[in-house]
Order: sequence, then structure tokens, then C-alpha cells
Amino acid sequence: MSALRPTTWRVPLRGGIFAVLAGGTVTAIAWKMFDMLRINGLNPLKITIFSLFVVLLIPIGLSFWTSVLGFVVLWRERPQPRVEAPANEEWPRTAVVVPIYNEDPVRVFAGIKATYEDLEATGLLPFFDFYILSDTTDPEIWVREEMAFADLRKNVRDPERIFYRNRRENLERKTGNIADFCETWGGYYRYMIVFDADSVMAGSSLIDLVRMMERSPEAGIIQAPPLPVNRHTFFGRLRQFATHAYSSTFITGLNFWQGGAANYWGHNAIIRIEPFVEHCHLPKLPGREPLGGSILSHDFVEAAFMRRAGWKVYLASDLSGSYEEIPPSLISYAARDRRWCQGNLQHSRLLFTPGLHLINRLHFWMGIMGYVASPLWMLMLILSTVEGVREAMEPHPYFPQGPALYPTWKISVQTEGVILFLIVMGLLIVPKILSLFLHLRDRRERAGYGGGWKLSGSVLMEMIASTLLAPVLAFLQTHFVLGILMGRNIKWDAQDRGEPETTYGEAIRRHWASTVLGIVWSALLLSTVPKLFWWFSPVLAGFVLAIPISVWSSRVRLGEWAQRHGWFLTPEEVEPPSVLVRLNKEMELGAARRWATEHEPLSQVLEDPEVYALHLWMLGGSKAIDPLQRHYLEGLELKYQHSGGEALTPREKRDLLLDQEAVRSLASRLHEDWGIDRTGASPANNRVSSQL
Repeated sequence: MSALRPTTWRVPLRGGIFAVLAGGTVTAIAWKMFDMLRINGLNPLKITIFSLFVVLLIPIGLSFWTSVLGFVVLWRERPQPRVEAPANEEWPRTAVVVPIYNEDPVRVFAGIKATYEDLEATGLLPFFDFYILSDTTDPEIWVREEMAFADLRKNVRDPERIFYRNRRENLERKTGNIADFCETWGGYYRYMIVFDADSVMAGSSLIDLVRMMERSPEAGIIQAPPLPVNRHTFFGRLRQFATHAYSSTFITGLNFWQGGAANYWGHNAIIRIEPFVEHCHLPKLPGREPLGGSILSHDFVEAAFMRRAGWKVYLASDLSGSYEEIPPSLISYAARDRRWCQGNLQHSRLLFTPGLHLINRLHFWMGIMGYVASPLWMLMLILSTVEGVREAMEPHPYFPQGPALYPTWKISVQTEGVILFLIVMGLLIVPKILSLFLHLRDRRERAGYGGGWKLSGSVLMEMIASTLLAPVLAFLQTHFVLGILMGRNIKWDAQDRGEPETTYGEAIRRHWASTVLGIVWSALLLSTVPKLFWWFSPVLAGFVLAIPISVWSSRVRLGEWAQRHGWFLTPEEVEPPSVLVRLNKEMELGAARRWATEHEPLSQVLEDPEVYALHLWMLGGSKAIDPLQRHYLEGLELKYQHSGGEALTPREKRDLLLDQEAVRSLASRLHEDWGIDRTGASPANNRVSSQL
């Protein structure tokens, strides 16, 4: 926790050092590039290539010096002894909120129970409550959530600390879900710790977050960096290893120069509720979607608004015990990127919002460049190819100004090109090498990655794999960006958090265009500028091999082989923390429970007395509806009686399940032996109420 609050006067000094280093590096490399391009004469094409190069070089320079400064801080840092909370320390009430939307209940409730029990082991559970905030619209998943919630409450101590509600209307997605919690229950708590559906945190980490807030009265948000866990596909293990191996230097470097203007990542963070409600309301962007309307990537914006209001936003770079899960395949990773892409491009509308901190504007810009860089990079490669082909096909003008005594000789820039290439590659590779040095110097760190040789080999293989994956991701991101700029809106569906393997058919559908592009591009260069082909070969290989790379990297068998042989190991696999042990145990138990199986939801509610009673109890009191809606529901009841649940759409099933009167009416007609009438409750209802 030592890195959380740098001395006030040091923040601008650190920012100045960072700006000078990054700016100087970009300027020096840009000048080298310009000097190389002008040797044989400038033209509009070369000037465009140079401009694109500089724009793309800026985020690379910023990331490079962020990691280098983080390395310096970590290399000089000495381990701090953990400070335990005094027994008489006063603790504020804190809510752990878990917004979910059509997620797998087995995984969601396993993560909640693992975190809950790990927190209970600290002895400070009485100061926390857990809220499962469901925006689920799929009726089958909704019913399973209710059953999982009832099962969770039966199997934990102090079940009154766990709450669940399903929102009738999914207004404003996750931001509306959190806003609804703040309006309804936020007044009872000083802080909320926001989870994602796949989040899990050690109980000690939750305590540390609250302690940080209590000792930092100026803090509005403190973000705990989550580490990915529990992936078994080759792609998932590769990305999981990369985050564990490299992220600490980058995150520590961020803390070095951003101070109290850090970002909020939307989950695994603690928020001071009162200023959040007062200052972080998101505006509607003018214009139509995709760049107008509701802001999709809300977290960066909420952090910027919190900082604008005078509250600090910190990144707890040295806090451990915070975990999440990442997409298991290239295609699912790209699907998540597609959703994030639209949200980040919307931030371009907020760059010049009055009152925002300069660093928050920089965060917006870097988030935008994370996606815009791909089409710009593709364009630069295409223009470089055009220029290379032009130079190869057109004779050099030895007398460009007419007859002269001496010709203008063509000067080779091959040496300069090699030097420039090595410099840029150094900016990308050196941060990974520095992270490797940090892990190798510590015996326990080395052991956590399978030993020094396994760690070094894993870093080398990760670099090679990332080189092949980068062009494919860049092509997909280019497609996303162009689609959004052309007005194509993105549907924000639930994320697939399982580990489905990519089929060849699916890979061909997703990657045929990049494969064709790679083949045509390679043929063009080999027939015109063979030297340029070898410069472009890593990129072209990624395009040409996109289909087999996508398929084989999604294989669980390949990932498990790598794990058995000690490649891409992480410390959490070598020595699992208690919260992950609990999570894996609950996942095994949850998959075998009755509510984990798939059933037609309306029939399950109507045919199982306990599920019926539970559902009515979860709905709460009946709500008055207008006569037209009642007539519509009565029509659905008749449709169900005559044709069964398969005849109803998911929306129609949900409409019936939302209405107590409709559920009672159907149940009374189908099961008179339950003792149900249209106005009273069943005996099973009384049993469920007493159990919960």
C-alpha cells in the first residue's frame, strides 16, 4: 500500500520526468525516421507514412517509459511487512455489489460464495453485505439464479447478509443497475466494492481496500488490479501468463506518474458512494448510436468525473488477491474487444469536456488509440507497400532537375532501416525483459512461474505467439472501428465465460478475409519487392496462418499440455490462494446441483412446489397492472395451457414469470392438489419463507 499516495509535490515532478522521457524518445525516433525518408527525396506518400508513424509511436513511447519507470521503482523497493488491523478499529459498512446479466449462475454464485467465506475467515464479515444485482432477461437463467441464491443462503453463515434482486427493465445496462442499487440501498453504506460476474477477491484484499479508503479521506475510488486465473485453453493461458508476468511493472509505472488521477476499470474496485452518486452521473451523448446515446464504457468517464469533483482516484498497484477470468479464445477475445471498442470511441466526444484533469484526458486518448491504432497501422503498412512497389517499378531520376554535370545517386537506407526497426522493437520487447529480470532475481517469484528456465522459455514463446496474434487482432479491430464509424451499432450481449473451442468452420468465417489479404499481399511483394517481403514476413505470417492459429490456440488439450510441462505457469497455479481453492471446489459442487441443469423455466416454476414458492417469494408483493396488460397475460396463460412452454417466446415467458397473479393462476389450474388458490399462498411457500 506504500505506492498509493505519493507526496503531493512529487506528482507534478514525476509527471514532468515521464513527459520529458517519453517526449524525448518519440522526438528522437521520429527524427531518425524523417531523416531516413528524406535521403532520396520526399513526396506526399512519404510524408503521410511519416505522420502515421509518429502518431503510432506516441502510445508506444508512453507505454515503454511507464514500464521502465515501474521497473526502477520495483527494483529499488523493499518488501513491506503487512500491517494488521487493530482489534478495536472501527469499520464502516460496505456493500459488495455483483451486477450480472444473463451469466452462468454456477460460476457467478461459486465466486460469490468463495469470496464470502474467505471474508468470513478474517472475522470482519459483519461489516459487509453482498448484493447480487441481476439484469438477467433470459427466463431460464433467471429461474436458475433464484434457485442458486436460495441454495447459497442455505449453505453459508449469516445468510441475511446476502441479497438478490432481478430488475424488471434493463435500463442503461450496468450503469443503470449500479444506479438503482445506489438509489435503493446506497444510503446504508459508506462504500461499495464493485464486482464483475467473474470477479473473485480474497477476504484480506476486501479488508485492505476498506482500510485504504479509511486512511485516504480524499479518495473517491481505489482500483485493485485484477489478475486473470482459471484458464485452460492455450490462448487463455498465454494471455493469463502475460498479464501475471508483465503487468506489475506497467501498473507500478502508472502509479509513478498519474498520482490521484488513476482510472477505474469497472470492477474489483472500492467506491465512496456519496460522491459517486453526486458527481458521476453519466450524460447522454448527442446524436445517434454508435457514437451517440448512452456511454458504454462508463468506468473511465466515472473516474474522470470523480477527479473533476476534487476527489482522488488511486490504483492500488501493490494489492494482491484480486482476480478475474479472461476470454479463452481469439474469437471470444475479439468479441469482447468489439464491445469495448465502441465505448472507447465514444470517449472522443468527451476529450474536451470542461474541467477534466489532463491525465484523465490522456487516459481517454490512450483508450481511443488502443483501437484506432489498428486501422492506422494497417494503413501505414499499405502505404509503405505502395511506396516500396513504386520505387521498385519506377527508375530512379538521376537528373531530376534536367541535364546536370553530376547525377543524383540513389542512396541505400537499409542500414538506417535496420537500426530504426531494432529501436522500435526494443520499445516493445524491453519492458518484457525488465519484468523477467524482476521475477528472476527473487527465488520465490521464480518458483511461482515454474523456475527460472521455464519462466524464461515461457516469455520467449509468449513473444513469438504475440507476434503472430497481433496482426490478426489488428485486422479484427480495424473491421470494428470502420464498422462503428460507418454507423454500425454493436449489440451488448452477455460475455461467454466458458471455454468453448473454436471450430474450423467458425475460424474460416471469421478469418477468411485476413487469410486472403495475407496471401495476396505476400504474392505482390514477392513478385515486386522481395526484400520488403522479408521485412513484412512476421505480419504476413499472422494473416496467412490466422485460421489454424485461431483454432489451435482455443484447444484446452494444448493448454493442458503446456501446463503439465511447466509452460505459462502462474503463481496462483503453483500455490493457489485459499479463495481460488474455494472457488474451484464450489464450481465442482455447483455443476452437480439440481438448479445447474437446463429446464424450461416456466414449467419448472409451475411443476416444482419449492421452485414455485421460491419464485413468488422473490417477486415480493404483487403490483397493479393496467387492464390491457392483464388481458395480454391472460392470453399467454391460455397459450401455455394449450401448447405448452415451447410455444412461448423467451420474452413472453418472462412476462408471465414477472406477474404473481399469472403464476398463481396457471399453477392453480395445473396443480389443484398443492392447495393453491388465486389469492392465497401454498404450504410450500411457507416452508421456503421460513428457510430463507
